[in-house]
Amino acid sequence: MSSRESRRWAAYGRGALVALCVLAAALNDAAIQGGYQAPVMATALVCGAALLVPRLRWPAAPLLVTVATAWWGSLLLPMLAVALYDLAVDRRARVAVACAVAALSANLLGYRSTSLWTGQSYASTVFLPVLAVLVGLWLGSRRRLLTALAADVEHLRIEAQLREEAARIAERSRIASEMHDVLAHRLSLIALHTGVLATKSDALPAPVAERLALLRTTSVKALTDLRDVLGVLRDHDAVPTSAALTPMMREAGELADEARAAGQHVELTTDGLPEQAPTTHRLAVYRIVQEALTNARKHADGAPVTVRIDYGPPATLVEVTNPPGTPRTDTVGSGYGLVGLRERVTALGGHLNSGPAGAGAWRLAARIPHPAGIEQNGTRT
Repeated sequence: MSSRESRRWAAYGRGALVALCVLAAALNDAAIQGGYQAPVMATALVCGAALLVPRLRWPAAPLLVTVATAWWGSLLLPMLAVALYDLAVDRRARVAVACAVAALSANLLGYRSTSLWTGQSYASTVFLPVLAVLVGLWLGSRRRLLTALAADVEHLRIEAQLREEAARIAERSRIASEMHDVLAHRLSLIALHTGVLATKSDALPAPVAERLALLRTTSVKALTDLRDVLGVLRDHDAVPTSAALTPMMREAGELADEARAAGQHVELTTDGLPEQAPTTHRLAVYRIVQEALTNARKHADGAPVTVRIDYGPPATLVEVTNPPGTPRTDTVGSGYGLVGLRERVTALGGHLNSGPAGAGAWRLAARIPHPAGIEQNGTRT
């Protein structure tokens, strides 16, 4: 049930309770006096309306009900309990106690036939107002606690969203940085070699010289455009290090060797050659294996890790599994590594799955389809 529906049903219940109090006042008046009296009915209806109208609940309703109870006594005591409950819920316990004391004290001078201070009504005269105040204080505290908890949950939800978005942005920036360096290097080589050949244009046929000049101009412009578009996504606050370029020059096999040297049991199976997959796929595989090995060390220390990689078309496949192990308590991570991996794989048109694989094992797998036009040897048609 939603909060709106809860408030609506609470309003229905309150209306039924106030209507019951008005009806009880009329019936009790008829039983005591031998008939209905217009002043009692009018007073009960006015007090009931004041209790039901939100704008009149403070301070009009407590004042009206207190004065009416002081005069009519037991006929309107249930309405006084409702008013005291409202005051206690709204953290006006002192006002509630003052209204109860004023009504009970002034009733000594009120209408004698329905006085609260008869021998038969002493217990209800004291018990009902006290109970109303105590229940109101308890429910008011509970409501405020639930509201505070709901606000905390909403704050945590928003904070988690912001962290996930930050992880996505960081991963996109890292992808842009890696691709910028990879493509910039290759375009620079193209521009360099075409420039060298262009210096020997006298010895080349005219059409070939023109094509070389066009190729050199185009490569230089492409290099400039690439730096303009992807360079703005870099993290300018980060300190450049050679480690940032390491994934471009290494493969997942080196990660497995490093993990084995550190005492981790890694079984690596590779189908196909890395050159069969695009550079972006190789970078993604490197990051996936790196994250999987790191998580295995954190959450399943001592457990063997199985890594399977297939570079061949029509898709690059990577799967990392490990059985349960001993969680380590000396490592702290952001908890958003998989968010960045999923962003990277999704950007390449693939999908990434992570989760339990039965018997306490854990599995991280990704499938990244190759772009159209890649042959088995890794060249474009």
